[in-house]
Amino acid sequence: MVQELRPTAAREGSEALCSDDDGPARDTSEWRRFADALRSSEARLRAATELVGIGIYSWNPDTGSLEWDERLRAMWGLPADTPVDMTLFEAGIHPDDRQPVRDAIARCVDPRGDGSYNVEYRVIGKEDGITRRIATSGRTSFTDGRAVGFIGAAIDVTAQRRAEAAIRASEAQFRSFAAHSSNLIWIGDPVAGAIIYRSAAYERIWGVPCQEAASDFAEWMKDVHPEDRPQVGHALAAVKAGDVVQFEYRIVRPRDGAMRWLRDTSFPIFDDAGAVTRIGGITEDLTQDDVRHVYVVSGKAAEARKLSALVRALGYRGRTFDSGSAFLDMAPVLSPGCVLLDLRKGRDEGLSVPRELRARAITIPTIALDMAGADVTCAVSAMKAGAVDYILAGDEASMRASLAGAIAECQASARAPTRDENASARIARLTPREREVLVGLVDGGTNKIIGQKLGISPRTVELHRAQVMNRLNANSLTELLQLALAAGITPASGEGGEQRGVT
Repeated sequence: MVQELRPTAAREGSEALCSDDDGPARDTSEWRRFADALRSSEARLRAATELVGIGIYSWNPDTGSLEWDERLRAMWGLPADTPVDMTLFEAGIHPDDRQPVRDAIARCVDPRGDGSYNVEYRVIGKEDGITRRIATSGRTSFTDGRAVGFIGAAIDVTAQRRAEAAIRASEAQFRSFAAHSSNLIWIGDPVAGAIIYRSAAYERIWGVPCQEAASDFAEWMKDVHPEDRPQVGHALAAVKAGDVVQFEYRIVRPRDGAMRWLRDTSFPIFDDAGAVTRIGGITEDLTQDDVRHVYVVSGKAAEARKLSALVRALGYRGRTFDSGSAFLDMAPVLSPGCVLLDLRKGRDEGLSVPRELRARAITIPTIALDMAGADVTCAVSAMKAGAVDYILAGDEASMRASLAGAIAECQASARAPTRDENASARIARLTPREREVLVGLVDGGTNKIIGQKLGISPRTVELHRAQVMNRLNANSLTELLQLALAAGITPASGEGGEQRGVT
């Protein structure tokens, strides 16, 4: 610690300033101004260090003597009057951090350098046993190429590092969740008009790898079905304004031209000042896939290509993975299908695939493919691991039958909803007012009559009616009524009769 500048020292310094050959006749105002400035500077330094919790210290490289202030002693878990030396200093440093500290000290006293000292390390308090993280900086002074003095400052950054670690853990948890979600999770920057994050499900829904996706919202909008772009644009504008919006729309996949139905729940992300700095969304794919996917898992690239070609020749969509772990990383977001697992290389890793699928409750049937001549114990171990079938290489007839059985099992579990189920699901997402308008239309009411019953204007009824048709994707009133009837909404039995149907 730099020695405190007491009034006596100030007086001695000021007397030195005013003593010269002319004697005491010099005006003493000069040394008084100096003393006042010295006391003011010292007060400001104390206030600044106390405000941010900085500990001040000094070190003599020649003698090794240390001087610490009370705050630095507290960081080492020491009482304010504890004598300090280099042995006590080093003993408090965490054993794993001592060598980096020694290296930093050696660099700062090397006259070939600039004398700077910047290091962060852990300290275990001598009295309280608390582990703290200390960040410290300082500088060495040199005379004739020799280190003659050092002064530094240290601060306890334990709380800051814990907060940073918590943020990193939270981010890791979010990314892990997003990576294994079957729904697409996305985050956008409304000011820049850019999408800054997409989860792995994007590739399955859009048919394009995330790294190749458009980052600009305007470019992304080109994939939205032309008839749905105005609705999507209005919804995103509402989210940017601070609303939570759920909407459905279609996209035309850029590579294969396939159309998919999506439902998006979008929401604003506010900063501490209440401003919308980010927007996010969870996108669910409502499209019912044709379940004919076969995922080939093989550690041999040449064999993977052969199996994939055979799968496609049998009329299935094939996709290869070079390891079981690569497949399991993508399994949660893959379309329904089955796994053709090549056990001829890496049997142990291969059998981990059906075990992990079962442990994660992912319903993708696994067919184990083994080398010709494998004994029955291999088949037993594969079936115990969770494979639904076991076949040998070269037996194309067995492979054809096994694939057909596994795909049939997938198709049974992924039964497409009936028209009634689709209609009920869509109507269930209407707002209460929109549902009331739909009921009025089913009863045969005009905009004016419905408005009178609900206490709203005919123009408002017309707006709700247009929104209902948009939400239910109905192109005419007749189609709208057919959807309502399919969902179980029937006309009232008479004046004042009870309306039946979905609620």
